[in-house]
Amino acid sequence: MANELKPCPCDIGDKFDYGGRGQEVQVGHIKAYVSKPSTSTDKAVIVIHDIFGWQLPNTRYIADMLTANGYVAICPDFFAGQEAWKPSNEWASFDDWVKTRDAGKIDKEVDVVLKYLKEHCGAKKIGVIGFCWGGAAVQHLMLKNPDLKTGVSLYGVIRFFDDKCSLLHPTFFIFAEKDEIIPLEQVTLLEQKLKQNSKVDYEVKIYPGQTHGFVHRKKENINPQDKPYIEEGRRDMINWLNKYM
Repeated sequence: MANELKPCPCDIGDKFDYGGRGQEVQVGHIKAYVSKPSTSTDKAVIVIHDIFGWQLPNTRYIADMLTANGYVAICPDFFAGQEAWKPSNEWASFDDWVKTRDAGKIDKEVDVVLKYLKEHCGAKKIGVIGFCWGGAAVQHLMLKNPDLKTGVSLYGVIRFFDDKCSLLHPTFFIFAEKDEIIPLEQVTLLEQKLKQNSKVDYEVKIYPGQTHGFVHRKKENINPQDKPYIEEGRRDMINWLNKYM
């Protein structure tokens, strides 16, 4: 387990020893990992990585899980060539580092990804999921992008967009009860603002006893008491996508 007092403890749990079933492709000005199901589909999901970037095996594992459930999954490099955070970096420099990677300034990258999915993958219904930094990016996209059907924000950093709650599309928010960087008071306030401002379907769910990063934590490192909630989080994510796509 990592030190949960770090500014953004996304490295709780180990990396998957996982190579991925998809392939890396060039999409406009960025690279992306793409995984396609064996049967044709017009449904696709954009997977937005956390601070450890698009090559993290844990994120590719989730992308392939979506593919196993019938979706084209694409995990683009939303840092657009800038280096991802490394576990060896000094956490004292994290705040300055993350300022140069704004989760609300990914629209150019999203546009080229949407074009790729439509032209090269035959996608007509497109959703988005994201983890931590990527979870905040999901909230940003759910507020403004008309081309997306639905989104799942997994422990998205609320403080990035805590004053923006007028959702355009159905959105599912997954939070962990013991998350050190997303206090439950913030989650409660988010719920209140969503209730006041959103006219579309949404759900906010808190998973008991869980910590930041629990849904894409290494499965071999699961504590017995955590396993049911990790599996539930993954199942809830897929069920939400199925419902709205």
